[in-house]
Formats: sequence, structure tokens, C-alpha cells
Amino acid sequence: MLVAEQAVRRGARIGVVDVCTAAVAALPVGGAGLSAMSRTAPSHPLCSTDDISEQLEELQLTLGEGPCVDAFLHGSAVLTLDLFTRDLQDRWMVFAEAALEAGARAVFALPLQIGAISPGVLDLYARVPVRLNAEELAAEELADALAFADLATLVLLDARIDEAGGPRSDPVEDLGTYRAEIDQASGILTVQLGVGIEEAFFRLRAYAYAQGRRLVDVAADVVARRLRFSPDAEPDRPDEET
Repeated sequence: MLVAEQAVRRGARIGVVDVCTAAVAALPVGGAGLSAMSRTAPSHPLCSTDDISEQLEELQLTLGEGPCVDAFLHGSAVLTLDLFTRDLQDRWMVFAEAALEAGARAVFALPLQIGAISPGVLDLYARVPVRLNAEELAAEELADALAFADLATLVLLDARIDEAGGPRSDPVEDLGTYRAEIDQASGILTVQLGVGIEEAFFRLRAYAYAQGRRLVDVAADVVARRLRFSPDAEPDRPDEET
């Protein structure tokens, strides 16, 4: 099995990174990314297979729009065959342009779901338009993609349950640091701005997008007190003023 082979190469237990890597090897796509998502807490990228997929995960979670976000909210696959399509550019005005600039032409977002449990979304991208849908000859490829999403769901839920097991090098294990830093930064902003946690996270995302920076890097600056937000002014960097 492709997923198991990837884990053997890493010398580790099976993780979501192995599912993503195997999906890229088996499907006509250029890369894959996976994000943990929640309706009650900030979402976080878990893994990506290349720079473009990493950018796509960051973009969608920072902007709060895109196939990944829609797939999670509606609980169904979002197959974006060509981001140059006018209605898609109208639907995701900022994301579509940014994704095309990053090098993605098609994006397929598959929600991770078991019953009422939905821990995230698997994203696949291609540099050229791809007909990955059940109405075309690629129906078998769509079935394979959905199978990878199902496996990623099981692996992700298992990793959350058995946090004490497995090597620390698995990207799933890195989620703790990523999540903790963004959550801590959001908490700091609730005090600095006098707002609720959701508004604080929104302000954090907005600043990251406006500056063209990764969300986790902005969060790190807030936590380290290198960046401070003010209710009545643009965020500033106290240490750079000295």
C-alpha cells in the first residue's frame, strides 16, 4: 500500500503526511495539503507536500475563503476544475487570484468526515485544469481521492487519541506547537484589543494577509512581544523602534 510505503521510508508510524504524499503519487495532481479545522477554534495546517500546497493551506486559513473552507462548512467535496473560471473568481475573489499566482490552476478539497465528526480537509492541487469528477472518465481517480480522504480522517483521529505514541518527527505531532502559538497569540490580542477570541483571531489573520506573512510567524511575533496590536492604531513593533 502506498501510504504504508511512505511511512516505512520515513521510519515512522503512518501519519497524514504519508497519506498526502501517497495521494500525489497515485493521482494526477501536483501536490497535497491537509488542515485540521474546527467550528469552535482556529484552524491549522498540518502538512503539505510542496511549497505551492503549503501556500494554498495558509492562504485559505488566513483569508477564510476557498475550496477548503467551503468543503469544511458544507461537508461535501469542492472540485475546482479551473480557477480561471469567472464564477470561481467572483466566488473567491482574493483566494483565486492568489492561488493562481502561487502556481495552482485546479484545487480539489475533500472534507475529512466520519458521521458527525469532521476534523479537517484534504486539499489536492494541479498546475493545469484537471477533470477529476464523477461525470468524466476520471471517476475512478475521484474514488481514489475520496479513499485517501477517508484514510486521512482515520489517521488524524487516531493521532489525536494516541498522542503519547509515535515519533515526534511526524507533522501531526508538530500541530501542538503550531496550535498553541496561534491560540496564545489570539489570547494576547483579546487583552490588547479588548475583543473576544474570534475577533482577535480574525485580526491576526487579517494582519498576516495584509503583510503577506504566514499566520504562525505573525503569532510568534505577538507571543514574543515583537508585535503589539492597538485598538486605535496599526500594529507596531516596539523592539524595532529602539
